[in-house]
Amino acid sequence: MADQDNPTRRSVLKATGVAAVGVAVPTQVATASQPAEAEGTVQVSLKINGVTHTQAVEPRVTLLNLLREQLGLTGAKKGCDRGECGACTVLIDGQRMKSCLTLAAMRDGAEVTTVEGLARGDRLHPVQDAFIRHDAFQCGFCTSGQIMSAVACINEGHTKSDDEIKDWMSGNLCRCGCYPNIVAAVRDAAKDRR
Repeated sequence: MADQDNPTRRSVLKATGVAAVGVAVPTQVATASQPAEAEGTVQVSLKINGVTHTQAVEPRVTLLNLLREQLGLTGAKKGCDRGECGACTVLIDGQRMKSCLTLAAMRDGAEVTTVEGLARGDRLHPVQDAFIRHDAFQCGFCTSGQIMSAVACINEGHTKSDDEIKDWMSGNLCRCGCYPNIVAAVRDAAKDRR
């Protein structure tokens, strides 16, 4: 047993642990009693696939998380969560953007199109149809982002050659390596726009 003048390492750790618990408990109780729902949220109104949605979100919530977790639109995928893979690509006011890098609060009033909003009833969008015809997917994880980027690529007029398509689609990665089929699908879907 150590005497009071020469404490052991164990006695110091025990005393520190008891002191830390004594400080932490009151803080946790105070936090738990505060209302968490309304405090610290902002109202965001977005027109998504033609339907206006108004949601209360924390300012740090990404558009991707709002779409997937609050609205149940799971077409945009959470891949890298750093804007590198493009699996979360959506159209915002007609421009392709990576929804994992976009805060929902910053897009208040915007018009958002996700892959779920491309088809018209049972009629697929021409890009979706071309992806199926050209077998431009394998595992399917990147497909929704590839399709949204392809729609933008065609709308922007960047389909004059295979090299141009590759360049403008380069922000979307395919882990399965379906790039030749993706380029063929974009080229085919772009024919109708020319």
